[in-house]
Amino acid sequence: MEIPNRICHVPTDISSSHADGSVSPTDIRHHSEIAKGGTGLIIVGATTPDAKSGRPTVTCLVADDDNFIPGLARLADSMHHYGAKCIVQLQHPGRQCSIPRHNIMSTNDMVLKLPWSAGHEIVYENAEEKGKEARAMSTNEVLEMVDLFSEAAWRVKQAGFDGVELHAAHGYLISMFMSPYLNRRNDRFGGSFENRMRFPLAIIDSIQKKCGHDFPILVRYSVDEWVPGGRELDESIEVAKVLEQAGVAALDLSQCIQESPGAGFDPMYYPEGWTIYASEAIKKVVSIPVINSHSFRNPEYCENALSEDKTDMIGLSRQLLADPYWPMKAKLGMDKNIRRCISCLEGCWQESMMAKKEIACSINPGCNDSSYDHLERSSSPLSIAVVGGGPAGLEAARISTLKGHKVIVFEKSNELGGAILGCCLVEGKEKMKWYADWIRNSVKELGVECRTGSAPSVEELKKFDAVVHAAGAKSYRPDAVGADSDHVLSMEDVMVCPKVNCEFHPQDGRKAMKVGDKVVVWGDHYPAIDTAAHLARMGKDVTIVTSENELAKNVEVIHMYVLRKRFELGDAEALNSRPFKHRVKVETSSDIIEIKNGSIVLNQWAGSLTRKEIQADNVVCCFVEPDRSLYEELVKEGVPVMNVGDSVAPRNLSAAVREGALTGKNISDAVIMNPNNTVVDEVPTEIMTLLQGQK
Repeated sequence: MEIPNRICHVPTDISSSHADGSVSPTDIRHHSEIAKGGTGLIIVGATTPDAKSGRPTVTCLVADDDNFIPGLARLADSMHHYGAKCIVQLQHPGRQCSIPRHNIMSTNDMVLKLPWSAGHEIVYENAEEKGKEARAMSTNEVLEMVDLFSEAAWRVKQAGFDGVELHAAHGYLISMFMSPYLNRRNDRFGGSFENRMRFPLAIIDSIQKKCGHDFPILVRYSVDEWVPGGRELDESIEVAKVLEQAGVAALDLSQCIQESPGAGFDPMYYPEGWTIYASEAIKKVVSIPVINSHSFRNPEYCENALSEDKTDMIGLSRQLLADPYWPMKAKLGMDKNIRRCISCLEGCWQESMMAKKEIACSINPGCNDSSYDHLERSSSPLSIAVVGGGPAGLEAARISTLKGHKVIVFEKSNELGGAILGCCLVEGKEKMKWYADWIRNSVKELGVECRTGSAPSVEELKKFDAVVHAAGAKSYRPDAVGADSDHVLSMEDVMVCPKVNCEFHPQDGRKAMKVGDKVVVWGDHYPAIDTAAHLARMGKDVTIVTSENELAKNVEVIHMYVLRKRFELGDAEALNSRPFKHRVKVETSSDIIEIKNGSIVLNQWAGSLTRKEIQADNVVCCFVEPDRSLYEELVKEGVPVMNVGDSVAPRNLSAAVREGALTGKNISDAVIMNPNNTVVDEVPTEIMTLLQGQK
């Protein structure tokens, strides 16, 4: 099989199939868009060979019966139409399945506590985590599963796909059999290296017998499992040799099992291409192609990795969610126009797979939403004011301008970007600036007028046809004795960028307030977490006080997995961050009732109420609330105004981008506001006639 280029869409479960696992229009639209963008090889992710015993997500693809073949054929045709080669990844989740919840197959009996897995235990609001039980497969069930995999591969071939891939990574079923850490069997499928390889080799052999030796089989496996006693590079080199000898056509290299999720999900703290060591080593011992896929974002970096023979193909997953036209833009030298994935894991994991929903992307509102494909330009362009130059406001401005409207953005500070600009201050979160730079460059190229250092009046805004209010959130101090004292600071007082030569740095930049050695960070969610990480990096002795029973439980789970390790003076697997000077302590289920000069007094509840005093030179308040004052004035004055982003409620980047984009998309030839004070589009002709008659 010859691939038109060296770009590979590595398998991604978008969980958008029909409930029975058949191919949906969303599946076809998503994968054909990636083919249209110029990806040479597309691996369709997470297709189960047996839906009854295991589905990795609630609406993954299924290939366990012949009735799925017609839909798979349509899916293959949609990618072939744009010159791509395509294969299907066969994956049985084993212990990590979303469906069923109980009687879960595994190599051996075990109890799981994997809160970051899509197949995590369901813990109800007032229940306790007990763990998710998995049972050992019988030897007969193992043999039956071999046949189920090869039957699914045969169906994939009948549908017209160019090959199959076996998912043997991340602690799913085949991975479990191969893993020295997870496999505790005492039959012929467990124990020695030879026995642990018996299951995947049996599947490969069975596929070859049913599909022929010229039907390409790829295997995706974890080079390092990043747990004590797990597989490491030395054994993975032997795995590569055995798989090549068995007739495998290419190796798709990944990382981790679910016990070590940092390396597998590699959130923004992981540098670009950090796994290149794996493909370099394995390429030396095999002659078949090797695919590497962790955190590639920049075409120049990828081109160098290929030219230096460090990998044979560049694997992209989340990057193609953020921008399916990455290959086309790379070919045209339009690197600045690439919407680079920031590895936030909000849209594509926390709010989708983890929540049992379809996949999305925090910074690409068009991911899995065809309504953004062809925006109809307005025949009667409107004048639109956007108040606030953060993500919500700039997305609203971008989409509105693409629809032909005349937009002016008003930003009270001297820099566009909003709350995400604090990313520069938190070690490892610098990737967020990629999005800030992209959206700022996008509105600039579209010719959007942006007035920084400007706060428009109500009278000025009345001159526009519509106003998008994206003023964001503002800090406040909760009620507590001493909360108004001088040693109580806001996060804006300390989260000040120290750079003076930055391209976007305001000319009248502020200086950060000085803080003492012992600092209490009061709050939760991203503001408190980022502030604590910034102060700890400065060498401060930090204590976080939160009223929640768990620190930052609404922050993306893999990021918190990494940060919790850093707060304990450790590091997530494969990272080598500079350690903090002091352990970041956390006081949960706590509230500050008094702030003294040199200490604070807490009320804590854990079954009973207790009081505790902690030394503190400064307290940094990290509480924010929507800034709606201007919005409420505009509503009172009858101005057509839409409220978006943190000025609705402080949440995350995903919510801001989504609301800003949706508002921009819904503004058509006229601004139609419903009684919910939300702009609507495509109202029935009868309603439009009534509205026009009213005018």
